[in-house]
Amino acid sequence: MKSKLLHYDPADFEVVKKIALTFPETEESTSHEGTPSVKVRGKLMCRLHDNGEFIPIHLGFEFHDKYLNSHPELFHVPDHFKGYAYICMWIQPHYDKKLLMEVLELSWRGLASKKAIKAFDEGRGGKG
Repeated sequence: MKSKLLHYDPADFEVVKKIALTFPETEESTSHEGTPSVKVRGKLMCRLHDNGEFIPIHLGFEFHDKYLNSHPELFHVPDHFKGYAYICMWIQPHYDKKLLMEVLELSWRGLASKKAIKAFDEGRGGKG
């Protein structure tokens, strides 16, 4: 019988979750092994990995190199994520909230409806 011991601390996802939930069409959910996650229109945006070490974030392949090169201490792509549109961010004691907002907004834009993106941009004075 498989042990159901938690290998993660849901508190490690709180900062990420709070920022992710500020975008339209997002909802709090659970994912693999019952880990906390945020979804956009039912599609996984980000979650706490069940090993408790990192947070996979849905991000188009066109953005991977930018973040892997500019912040190699924060982002990586494990072998089992290669081929998937996810980049993984190590759990941090203190997150760079500006960087986190930037990455989560790109993630959200890749999953949100055109209508939600347009309304979001108009609400910010057209800055996209």
